[in-house]
Amino acid sequence: MRRFLVSLVANAIALWLTTLIVGGVKVDAFGTDDGVLSTVLTYLFVTLIFGIVNGIVGTLIRVVAFPLYILTLGLISLVVNALLLLLASWISSLFGFGLIVENFWWAVLGALVLAILAAIIGAILRPLAGKRS
Repeated sequence: MRRFLVSLVANAIALWLTTLIVGGVKVDAFGTDDGVLSTVLTYLFVTLIFGIVNGIVGTLIRVVAFPLYILTLGLISLVVNALLLLLASWISSLFGFGLIVENFWWAVLGALVLAILAAIIGAILRPLAGKRS
């Protein structure tokens, strides 16, 4: 359970940094106030949605499109991750708040920056998760 929470926090921080770096990726916070708690909860919620989308839909796409991954030497993963980010944006918009991605090319750049930042932050926070069992 601790690994899941550390991973969720690491990805939420990576998403927050991505929204600061990439102009076309934003998060619309829950509620009318600009409180820190509502912003943090929104980032955690969007990260949870993206994790579920990536875990279910992303895994299915990666299994089905495995030959395409080999054919393009893995470059298709940029397109797949961008589409997953757009899907997470659409799902979170159904709640009236959440992730906002302007178009496909911003999604490609956002997915690339998000993956790099999540890997770096995940490596830094990994010792907090405890032993791997």
